Amino acid sequence: MNTISNLTKTSGSIDKELREGLLKQKAITYWITGLSGSGKSTLAYGLEETLFNQGKLCYVLDGDNIRYGLNKNLGFSSEDRSENIRRIAEVSRLMNDAGLIVITAFITPFNADRHMAKQIIGESNYCEIYLSTSLAVCESRDPKGLYQKARSGQLPHFTGVSSPYEVPLSPDFVIDTNNLSLNQSISMIIEE
Repeated sequence: MNTISNLTKTSGSIDKELREGLLKQKAITYWITGLSGSGKSTLAYGLEETLFNQGKLCYVLDGDNIRYGLNKNLGFSSEDRSENIRRIAEVSRLMNDAGLIVITAFITPFNADRHMAKQIIGESNYCEIYLSTSLAVCESRDPKGLYQKARSGQLPHFTGVSSPYEVPLSPDFVIDTNNLSLNQSISMIIEE
């Protein structure tokens, strides 16, 4: 049974533009993508702190944190990864509609999933940030010991080892966290 045909999209008199006006900010989603260990969460929380200190209302959606709640029923198969991204994009869209700045930190290894996220969120609200830090550097950092587990076969479908990472086709920003400090990386984004 297709339950979608029984639904009607509703809205009130307060729209996104009014909320943005109240908050004195442009709602946007900064979609940070890159390999594990590239610095996605570090950049996301650093960007959040900088924007917050500028009086902006923002929120970080981090890959690990989301899997504790909203997406705890998903694994790491290609299908589950895609569904993980779809759900995050839908939440980001809702938060943008509320006038908020959203900062996501997800590996998002496939171009198709990043494209889907951009379509859900809306092109004018989506800013893709690719952390181009090399696999060797990410693996040398290995803050969670995941690369070691993947190399020993304990983590199947691990991006960069046994599962591919497709480099973004046209990101808004390319940041190599091996060569740029956190402050330099944040400045690249907010000073555009």
